[in-house]
Amino acid sequence: MPRTTPPLPLAVQRALRKLGADIRDARRRRRITAELLAQRVMTSHVTLAKVERGDPSVSIAVYATALYVLGMVDRLGALADASTDEVGLALDEERLPQRVRRRGTGTPARKSATSP
Repeated sequence: MPRTTPPLPLAVQRALRKLGADIRDARRRRRITAELLAQRVMTSHVTLAKVERGDPSVSIAVYATALYVLGMVDRLGALADASTDEVGLALDEERLPQRVRRRGTGTPARKSATSP
């Protein structure tokens, strides 16, 4: 029985296809053969072909290694960078307090009834 992956949202499928095409184009611009890139990524030619098609069954580690070999791995770290998370930043801003009050510093703490 062949291994299958669950259906992905269309936007995810498109993003993976674009990533694969970008990896293929980067390889071609560098004049690297698919066979040589597969060797450098330490994977098979068949798996590299899947990467270049954006196949979701391929491990993210293979995609990341291909980006590393092509000198593009620094972009991978920026994918979910909190500083560019517009939705997360907007949600944080919504949770900001309306007013900020200064804490009372001169009020002594209450002693419990059991304290000496």
